[in-house]
Amino acid sequence: MTSGRFHCLRLMATRDTNVRRSRESSLQSEESMRALEELRLLSEEPRMKSTGPMVSWESELASVQHSLKFVLKLKEEFICPICRGVVLNPQQNSCGHIYCFHCLQELLESSSPSSPVCPVDRAVITPAEVFQDNCCKREISSLEVYCTNSPACTSVLTLNHLQEHLRSCQYEQLQCTNPGCRMVLQRRYLHEHLTNTCPHRSEPCPRCRQLLQFSLIQDHMQSSCPEVEVDCPNGCSQKIPRHKLTEHRDSCPEVHTDCSYKKFGCSVQGTRGNVRLHEDTAVNHHMLLVLRSNAHLEQQVEVLQEEALLRQREVHSDSLLIAGLQNGIRPLLQQSNSHEHSISTAQRTLSRQEDILSSIQLEIQQVSRGLGPSLKELEQLRKSLDAVMEEVLAAEALKEHLGTLEEKLKHHSGIFDLHATQFSLNKEHLQELEVMSYDGKLIWKIEDFRKRREDEARGQAPCLSSVPFHTGRCGYKMAMKTYLNGDGEGRGTHLSLYVVLMPGDFDALLPWPFRQTVSLSVLDQSGAGNHRSLSFRPDLTTKGFQQPAAESVSNIAVGFPCFIPLNILETSQNHVYIKDDTLFVKVKVDMAGLDQL
Repeated sequence: MTSGRFHCLRLMATRDTNVRRSRESSLQSEESMRALEELRLLSEEPRMKSTGPMVSWESELASVQHSLKFVLKLKEEFICPICRGVVLNPQQNSCGHIYCFHCLQELLESSSPSSPVCPVDRAVITPAEVFQDNCCKREISSLEVYCTNSPACTSVLTLNHLQEHLRSCQYEQLQCTNPGCRMVLQRRYLHEHLTNTCPHRSEPCPRCRQLLQFSLIQDHMQSSCPEVEVDCPNGCSQKIPRHKLTEHRDSCPEVHTDCSYKKFGCSVQGTRGNVRLHEDTAVNHHMLLVLRSNAHLEQQVEVLQEEALLRQREVHSDSLLIAGLQNGIRPLLQQSNSHEHSISTAQRTLSRQEDILSSIQLEIQQVSRGLGPSLKELEQLRKSLDAVMEEVLAAEALKEHLGTLEEKLKHHSGIFDLHATQFSLNKEHLQELEVMSYDGKLIWKIEDFRKRREDEARGQAPCLSSVPFHTGRCGYKMAMKTYLNGDGEGRGTHLSLYVVLMPGDFDALLPWPFRQTVSLSVLDQSGAGNHRSLSFRPDLTTKGFQQPAAESVSNIAVGFPCFIPLNILETSQNHVYIKDDTLFVKVKVDMAGLDQL
């Protein structure tokens, strides 16, 4: 360190000592009060806000901080004691040592809530006493360094101008900017690569001028370019632009077509060229066909004319019949007039009878007044009877309505049951799809082991089946079956495990009988990996490995009735097969020699 540098440090240390003494002794002055308040705020901040963020060139050099090559050997006082790289944005502690801004920041954050210490002399670092060392910063920024691309690049620059140089250095390694290209090359070669040699650059198709990736232009021209001329698909030896193939079909001489005189009875078919030649050479035959057609039409016209004459005769006869009917209607109209006169006479007689009836009603009213009290009681009884009848009718209507509601309820209940059943099926199918495996492997998680085993021992749900799994997207469909309380010779003593072949969508394309080796395992949950596994190769003569006979019928399950004793399964020695009342079972199909469709 230079003498000027030491002088600067001594002045700073003296200034810090005076400030601390002033804060301790002069609480009366307003300036001391403000200083103490600033010290309190600084001590509460988890990071140093007084120094501000790192300037741009120092931030950009952080990634190459430890790979810089200086022209002169870097002095020890310019090396950060935390990261051992050149100090960037130097910060000085009260002990006199300097650190990188970001290194000191990380040290303060990692040491919270305890106070951090200087890694050189173990002095306590107080954020309020840390300041930016601009004198040291100027010295470091003027240090000369070699370009990071040396020895190819021989440039020597000051540290603060290095990043500016790298933005234009012809030896800087850059990534190709064409999408899909991962080539990294020097800046001086980048332009040539982007415009002429990169297989991922964009170039116009030489025929249709569509912009495409250069490596795809050849495939584009061979398969989809509309301007490329291709052979006629009908074999007429012409070269046609791909987008005009449909238009060319209307004039291609090799397209099969019918003779234009087909509607007159010509049955000749063939290529358009041969049909045209036939039309030119068979003019006489075609004229005969046209004449025959015309003669047939003339015969049809004669038949229609005869039918028209018959219709005219029928119309004439109908007209005569209508005239006779009109003559017969006239007497009937006369009789109707006489009947109307009789009706008017009867109406007058009815009117006289109504007058007589009115006088009788008056007499009845007079008699009713004499019978007033009795009639009132009778009227009340009638009203009561009417009210009872209305209530009965309302009850019957309500009964009918309740019956209708019951029928609707039964109908809706049936529909609800159907939807609930369908929902349950859809839920099971969705759960099956979520855990579906296509790599010939399946790990089956069996929960509530002890309860299910007890239910099985009592004869309830003797067998559990896993969700199906496949040996590939178009492979065999299989599932696992287990008897938790044993099956056959292992009942009550062993766990039984089986594998069953199920009808699959692609069985017609797969080789039969099934020949792959199958491994069954009970997994150790202790982490020691002491799994219990048994394998078998299919017996090609048994029906269990033949193609399933029906779409809804699975094959016979094949496996191990005595896979593992129950006392070993439930005891924990150097393994744990049952943990939290859960058992994991695994099946694996050997895929060797099995070709995927």
